[in-house]
Amino acid sequence: MSGPSHRREAGWPGGLRWLACSLGAALALALAPAWALDAARLDYGLQLRTVTPGTHVIEGAVADFHPGNGCNIINTVVLTSEDGTLVVNTGVSRLYGEQQRAALARLKAAPVRQVVNLNLHPDYFLGNQAWADVPTLALPGTRAGMQAEGKAYEDNLYRLCGDWMRGTEARPATQDLQPGPFRLGGRRLEWRRLSGHTSDDLVLMDHDHRVLLAGGLVFAERVPTVPHARLSDWMASLRRLREWVERGEVRTVVPSHGPVHEGTRGIDQTLDWLQWLHQHLSDSAGQGRDLAEVLALPVPERFARWAAQPAEYQRSVMLLYPAYEKDQLATPSVPAVTAR
Repeated sequence: MSGPSHRREAGWPGGLRWLACSLGAALALALAPAWALDAARLDYGLQLRTVTPGTHVIEGAVADFHPGNGCNIINTVVLTSEDGTLVVNTGVSRLYGEQQRAALARLKAAPVRQVVNLNLHPDYFLGNQAWADVPTLALPGTRAGMQAEGKAYEDNLYRLCGDWMRGTEARPATQDLQPGPFRLGGRRLEWRRLSGHTSDDLVLMDHDHRVLLAGGLVFAERVPTVPHARLSDWMASLRRLREWVERGEVRTVVPSHGPVHEGTRGIDQTLDWLQWLHQHLSDSAGQGRDLAEVLALPVPERFARWAAQPAEYQRSVMLLYPAYEKDQLATPSVPAVTAR
């Protein structure tokens, strides 16, 4: 399928692109978190939920960034074994990373061997400060993106999240991660690199328990975010994920945003949204609609009740639509044929 490349446009600092329309995000209604947050004490109330033996998820709110949920909208994961522990993603702030570490200490697991960040977005790595004594790893493109955009992320999230960001400084992952199979104790795991949500999307396969940590490629019950997206690549990656489920390699999917679930539900939801969004923007450009007109259009009913609606739809249009307009203008018109 052809379509705009959705490369970063000149004049948009990376962190500002990621939080474009941040005022809209601040005004959006945040869904109630699934944990006992205490705003007065700046306590996220993080709880580890066991999904399969040795796989524990700390669930974030299925919502948009908002001080009322501590700007905690990500699922982070801890994988344990008798020989060591692996932490996947460290949350949106120094406070989150510290409280994540305290929650893990209550589990009395083996020492943490590595911390891995699945992509370059801020809630995947701004908690790295709390893990300064442990190797932090990410794909090379992810590390480069963290280094380029980390300061802008800090500035924007301080404005949006307030006191929850106290003392937070971007600490990008320090080592390159190489995709491929590995073992954690006796567990058979595998890192796989895909792309589309960002240029470097890392996912983790747990072959023993058929669990997929899908990172930012899969959203469930929430509008996907597109600040670094290339839609055609993202849709191709989702079709690969669905093949893994259909072949029986995956049973349980842990998205970074939205509830943990079995089967293809989140994959199908994300693919459905991206296909609709691409066609919607393409049709709108072909009909000559301007940005304001597209922003005012309703979304289909099946998407209308998802978390972060309508703010995330509006951000997506603002970020992506100019490329569709540009492609439309570059498409040569076909002259009418005159009968002789």
